[in-house]
Amino acid sequence: MEKHKRNLQTNPTAQTPFAQTYFHGTKAALKIGEFIEPGIHSNYGKKNRAKYIYLTATLDAAIWGAELALGEKPERIYLVEPTGAIEDDPNLTDKKFPGNPTMSYRSKFPFKVVGEITVWQGHSPEQIKTMKDGLAKLADQGIEAIED
Repeated sequence: MEKHKRNLQTNPTAQTPFAQTYFHGTKAALKIGEFIEPGIHSNYGKKNRAKYIYLTATLDAAIWGAELALGEKPERIYLVEPTGAIEDDPNLTDKKFPGNPTMSYRSKFPFKVVGEITVWQGHSPEQIKTMKDGLAKLADQGIEAIED
């Protein structure tokens, strides 16, 4: 055990699993090892080709992503690993939640699917309806959920 501690101290660049966990909520059925990439039709808004893909470091935000995705397929939460730079999601940070408490990010680089969360608690039907009604009101005002 002591030897293991010394190795970590002498090698500060050693990788540690799950140093940061990221989630992606969707209704797409993906396999471990697959990549989520920009350029696919979005699950939101007008379903335009996505310039960015989104991830979060909070399970709650990923659950919202899965619950609000268009379509009738089952909701899925994946553990993902970014393959390039990520930036704050401007749809949430400083517009709705200053300081990014939802820990929501976007990237132009693929995310590798490294796992799936299969047991999680979704929001109540009332909460989902309230959120969808709010998004519909924004859409009526010409405000898209996804900002490019």
